[in-house]
Amino acid sequence: MATSMPTGAKAMAAICFAVVGWLIANAYVPNMPEATTVGYFRELVGVLGAVVGWRVMGNSVGKGYVGAVGSGWKTVIVLIIFALLFFGLYEMLQESVRMRYEGPIEAILDVFNRMMVRSVPLLSVSVIGFAAVGGAVAGILTENASRRWR
Repeated sequence: MATSMPTGAKAMAAICFAVVGWLIANAYVPNMPEATTVGYFRELVGVLGAVVGWRVMGNSVGKGYVGAVGSGWKTVIVLIIFALLFFGLYEMLQESVRMRYEGPIEAILDVFNRMMVRSVPLLSVSVIGFAAVGGAVAGILTENASRRWR
């Protein structure tokens, strides 16, 4: 399998979606439960945004600016799903070390339960606003970089 070469559009997508991921995480933090520690949550979502931007949005360029907005929204949705999955897995592993599960199936099902519980604060206006506007702007900037830097 051949690997694709780095391009200016992929670099721009990584930078833009790292910023968008950090902004979404920053808007998400006030909606988290009271006892939850934030730690490196914002930074990890930013790094995840860079990876998802490079892999998803970086390969979706060349469809025009309207298509770039749609690709930006798609990338934000993928970013949010992977962030929920990542932190659900992390919490499940913390609980499994404490021997809280009867078996592996219960642990795997708890990952999806934690994803659903963590997705409720995503319905705030600030998170949806940052996701919609940030995804659209990042998509347009990536498409612009694709046209300028070939």
